[in-house]
Amino acid sequence: MPARERRVSGTSEIPRALPEVVGARGVLSDAPLVDEAQADAVVVAVAPPREAEDGLQPRAGTVDATLRYGVDLAELAERAGGPGFRGAAGEVVRVDLPRAHVGSTTRLPWAGLPPRLLLLGVGAGTATDLRRAGAALARASRGLERVVSAVTADAGAAEVRAYVEGYLLAAYAQPRRGDAPAGAQDAAAQLVLLTPPDRPDVAAPIEAATRAAAATWLVRDLANTPSDVKDPAWFADRALRLADALGLDTTVRGPAELAEEGFGALLAVGAGSARGPRLVTVTYDPADHGVTPATDRSAPRHVVVVGKGITYDTGGLSIKPREAMVPMKTDMVGAAVALAVVLGAARARSDRRVTAVLPLAENHVGAASYRPGDVLRTWSGRTVEVANTDAEGRLVLADAVGYAVQELAPDVLVDVATLTGAASMGLGRGHGALFATDDAVADALEDAARTTGERVWRMPLVEDYAGALRSDVADLRHVPVESPGGGAITAALFLREFVGDVPWAHLDVAGPARATADRHEVVAGATGFGARLLLEALDRL
Repeated sequence: MPARERRVSGTSEIPRALPEVVGARGVLSDAPLVDEAQADAVVVAVAPPREAEDGLQPRAGTVDATLRYGVDLAELAERAGGPGFRGAAGEVVRVDLPRAHVGSTTRLPWAGLPPRLLLLGVGAGTATDLRRAGAALARASRGLERVVSAVTADAGAAEVRAYVEGYLLAAYAQPRRGDAPAGAQDAAAQLVLLTPPDRPDVAAPIEAATRAAAATWLVRDLANTPSDVKDPAWFADRALRLADALGLDTTVRGPAELAEEGFGALLAVGAGSARGPRLVTVTYDPADHGVTPATDRSAPRHVVVVGKGITYDTGGLSIKPREAMVPMKTDMVGAAVALAVVLGAARARSDRRVTAVLPLAENHVGAASYRPGDVLRTWSGRTVEVANTDAEGRLVLADAVGYAVQELAPDVLVDVATLTGAASMGLGRGHGALFATDDAVADALEDAARTTGERVWRMPLVEDYAGALRSDVADLRHVPVESPGGGAITAALFLREFVGDVPWAHLDVAGPARATADRHEVVAGATGFGARLLLEALDRL
């Protein structure tokens, strides 16, 4: 086993603590927390009118809050929100209640109560609607210390979890660098979920949502770290620290070990940088953590997740335009997702054995850069003719996937990568492109995507295109000479060459991995797409 790397210091702590979400028993009409000394705001739900002539519909907490505050909150919502506020999921109106004049003997009905009301649209009350409502609440309550919410008082566990997930995901703010202070606007309130005594406790859905959101925050933090800090050694060190904290098995291979063991593609991609490549494997084995399989299987199912980890991508000698290079610090989100999944599986005490394989390299321009026309020998022994050094992701994945199949004996293999512009051209920014050799694996991922709201679209592995990957001087070309179109498909077909007969899925997340603006639970910058999806899928695989 290769020796562990020297630890490298960084500029920020990863992971960061999430805002606190807790449950409390009670209803708004009599809960002691509904007091201005204990809470800054109260949140109640409203829904769209049933008919055109109807007004906003009261939902969880609205009637109780009306009794406590002595005002018609549905009517207040219509007045404060105006004609544009229709109670749709993600709409929110903040009402700051007036205080009595100093010296006045008049006592207002809401005296002593939290001085702010947040009237939150919940749409039809589905999990998706409540996830969006939670996200809107996070943005509307920035700078407050504690918010008491009755929105999920009559919701099921799935809806409670979605609400909390939306809140935590939208509460994310990119960490400041250097000495820049974090302002109050960056702080998220403690969220208290009021639950009536006759309803199920919300501790379990809060815990599940927090675990899923923490995985997404980790991916975002890693991806948003500037590449002057985040090189392969830094990423490997972060993975090692996080895995050690959970008692997981970790191996880090540096350039010498990679050369000795024949990782020719990964070494070629990283050759142009002064900061050499790494290959990290992190394994969670439930048997090592006292977890008994849920069934009578003799051994836990082994899920291997391989993530593309290009810590910066110039395009190499096939250099990118300046504009395309700007967001390339996030070209390692596949590796971040894989790492978050194995850590999340350990925290959840999953009965699946999970291994993350992280091929890490910087695709730079230098005297030792690999060239179009080179022939590389991959770890599996297959040779690849290079056609475009800016298609480096499939090369590092070829080494990592081939190694994973032969050495780790997976029952299921999933790879995640910001792989092709073609995927985002075809599906836009809202969907990941899903390819799979196994229908059951594809179904599991699609089902998980429906639960988490991270949308995927299954794409075909078109056999007619496979011939475009043949080379006259090597076993394969990694980019076709004459493209048949469908660049995401030919990239997936190339990766399939290294999978063998292992059930396999490939997630091309080039579109949804980055966002230019906040929208619902998605935040600008790295989005963390895929971490919640794969954690949700583990039990289905």
